[in-house]
Amino acid sequence: MEISATGRHEVRITAADVGKRVSVRRLDDPAVPGEKFTDTVGVLASWDNGVLLITRKGGETVHIAESSLVAGKVVPSAPARRRGPSATYEELAHVCSRAWRPVESERLGEWELRAASGFTRRANSVLPLGDPGLPLDDALETVRRWYGERGLPAYLQTATGAAGTQELLCAELERRAWVREVTAELWIGALAPVADRAPQVDVELSRDADEAWLARYQRKGVSEVALQVLGSGPSVWFAKVPGSGAVPAAIGRCVVDGRWASFAAVEVDPAQRRRGLATEVMAALARRALDEGASAAWLQVENENAGARALYAGMGFAAHHAYHHYREPATPGGGR
Repeated sequence: MEISATGRHEVRITAADVGKRVSVRRLDDPAVPGEKFTDTVGVLASWDNGVLLITRKGGETVHIAESSLVAGKVVPSAPARRRGPSATYEELAHVCSRAWRPVESERLGEWELRAASGFTRRANSVLPLGDPGLPLDDALETVRRWYGERGLPAYLQTATGAAGTQELLCAELERRAWVREVTAELWIGALAPVADRAPQVDVELSRDADEAWLARYQRKGVSEVALQVLGSGPSVWFAKVPGSGAVPAAIGRCVVDGRWASFAAVEVDPAQRRRGLATEVMAALARRALDEGASAAWLQVENENAGARALYAGMGFAAHHAYHHYREPATPGGGR
């Protein structure tokens, strides 16, 4: 909220501030007596025909009538982080991409089109970093055609909530009826605290995802394409805690890439949860990553996974940005 020296609210933003992070206060219903206000902070994605479109950190879009505004101002592009390693969105986007490579990719300007026979959205979506070299509608048509030739739906992976993320692109996709199917968060933290736990169980590390590891992995019937994606990355490690039978009690995957280490596929036998096995797996992988020179870590966590979020927060991780997968709109005929 912006208050002038006279104590009155002021709107200090205009359509020229599109693309900037703003804070606005609006009157909920000007026709209803009494002052009922709602505050919104996010990126001003558009200001057309008397309506503001603001994209919040988590990717939600809010439409606000210009006539309802009572205060507004431009605010810093992202709040200062209180803990954890420093990282830009662009750095993390490239690191994440290298940790989960598709089997096929093609450049469209500064966008990367990725495909892996449908194994995970991340390996079968566009990473739109920068300018595609075409007007947006032409670029999206090229994307749809490229994925259609491979029998796949077209997805774009976007991000919101940090400096340099893609709130404006998200708004343009929603204008064109692209559907957001998945929203999650990327968390980062220091690596050393994860590794500090004294080992309590045996954790086996390997360069390959063997049959036992795959037996615990949540995705069943893993194909050769999936194995290629799982094994991709600069320095890949697989961890498992032996179980009472052939299936491990817990597993995990880590990719070491310069100063960064990623954690993924951390899964525990439901009958053995709450015994700290996920922490043991991550600690063993973190110690190996430290040996290879890494100092920071990242992971992805779904918004509704309360157990994982509590675990990672206890290890010192915190959210850096949200990411989303937008699917191409359906055609009038009911197809893609």
